[in-house]
Amino acid sequence: MEIIQLNNKPFKTYISSIEIAESCTKMANQINSDYKNKRPLFLAVLNGSFIFAADLFRKINLPSDISFVKIASYSGTNSTEKINNLIGINENIEGRDIIIIEDIVDTGNTLHYLFEILKEKKANTIQIATLLFKPEAYKWNYPVQYVGKTIPNVFVVGYGLDYDGFGRNLNSIYILNEK
Repeated sequence: MEIIQLNNKPFKTYISSIEIAESCTKMANQINSDYKNKRPLFLAVLNGSFIFAADLFRKINLPSDISFVKIASYSGTNSTEKINNLIGINENIEGRDIIIIEDIVDTGNTLHYLFEILKEKKANTIQIATLLFKPEAYKWNYPVQYVGKTIPNVFVVGYGLDYDGFGRNLNSIYILNEK
């Protein structure tokens, strides 16, 4: 097990790059099957999902589009519970099948915010693809259809996830090493 130091905290390997790649392939295969003969619009939530979104989208073999929205709700290792819309949605959403790409779903506040906007813009369907899901922290009832890994309510970094801006470039996912 590898231990790394980010900013002022130690982290240890939690999910390997191999497990992440397998999860991406499995999710992409399911999406390719579920959306056969459709043209979904993938909506990736920045900054955290950019690596996962790229890896997932490269495995999609359907006619599809991708766009990005930037929303912030974290400070340090804690969710602020407050959503700050930083970059909005510019595409015509009406009648489109939307797949939201998230790096991690914990409280679900970001998803709630996006669902309200997408419903208002008259999306046909809205589904969620997330690399990591924390059901213990999840506060909403939106179904999370595509999940790479279910994890407990712990703080993780790597593969797009950060700790105060550090660790996004790591190939694996690391958990806080609290000893």
